[in-house]
Amino acid sequence: MCNSVCMKGIILDGYALNPGDLSFDCLKAIADFEVYDFTSPDLVIERCYDKEIVITNKVVFTKDVIQQLPHLRYIGVSATGYNIIDIWECRKRGIAVTNIPAYSTDAVAQHVFAFILSIANRVDEHDRSVKKGDWEKSPCFCYWLSPLFELKGKTIGIIGLGNIGKQVARLALAFGMNVLAYSPHSKMEGVMNLPLADVISSSDIITLHCPQNENTAGMVNKDFLSHVRKGAILINASRGGLVREGDVIEALNDGTLSWYCADVLEKEPPVNNMLSRHERSIVTPHIAWAPVETRQRLLSILAENLSSFIRNERLNRIV
Repeated sequence: MCNSVCMKGIILDGYALNPGDLSFDCLKAIADFEVYDFTSPDLVIERCYDKEIVITNKVVFTKDVIQQLPHLRYIGVSATGYNIIDIWECRKRGIAVTNIPAYSTDAVAQHVFAFILSIANRVDEHDRSVKKGDWEKSPCFCYWLSPLFELKGKTIGIIGLGNIGKQVARLALAFGMNVLAYSPHSKMEGVMNLPLADVISSSDIITLHCPQNENTAGMVNKDFLSHVRKGAILINASRGGLVREGDVIEALNDGTLSWYCADVLEKEPPVNNMLSRHERSIVTPHIAWAPVETRQRLLSILAENLSSFIRNERLNRIV
């Protein structure tokens, strides 16, 4: 195998991972890299044509694109999901593909509880009120603008008990919550595994932590929501395509759901998305993975994956 120094590499869409607060030096020490913040689809072949190594987050590699890159030997996906890559074409052509599993477990679980606590304690709402001078005018030493509630004793239902689901469960247990899960292939002490309909109907808070595939795409639909305990909170920090957004809007409007919280949407960035503007939704711009420590971990694993490939090893290999 060629010494890595003579290998040409490219980072196609590095901005999300590193908008300037990190360094790509760990990758540049391995191969000769060009770095682009963004790459439009019409520039992919031109930029990658003479490259052996490609790093991509969201830039898509279809069969047609891959067939026009004669030197390509390795695609490093700087994310966990790799549905942007035609895996079958890579396998046929002997192109290695790696991803970054389990790098954001703590950050995503933390984000889930940021959603939950923002509803339970309404800190932002009351801070804005105080800054407007409302406390100064209050006849009482305290006031609250919305009902507040404790998490202890509430029931949270976790759909998918992988690494992130388990970390959410640990945090929930620490708050004294009852924890239910729908997870056919995984169990955890202190968590009660139940059929999906039972988890949905028994939970005050439902949080999604499953992959998006042919079995789960659009799983949160009218039928799913018909089983929800009235007034439940629904959270999606997993994949936007798990949710039929129009059905969630209806559930918010008729009171089936009291709140919907999401870090992901069906289309990102959204265009005229009614759900993100709903008065009882909290939507963040796909930032659960974005703490600096989390992105540094991702970058380090990205470099380890590439080094492993060059050593003819198979760390985090999909193909």
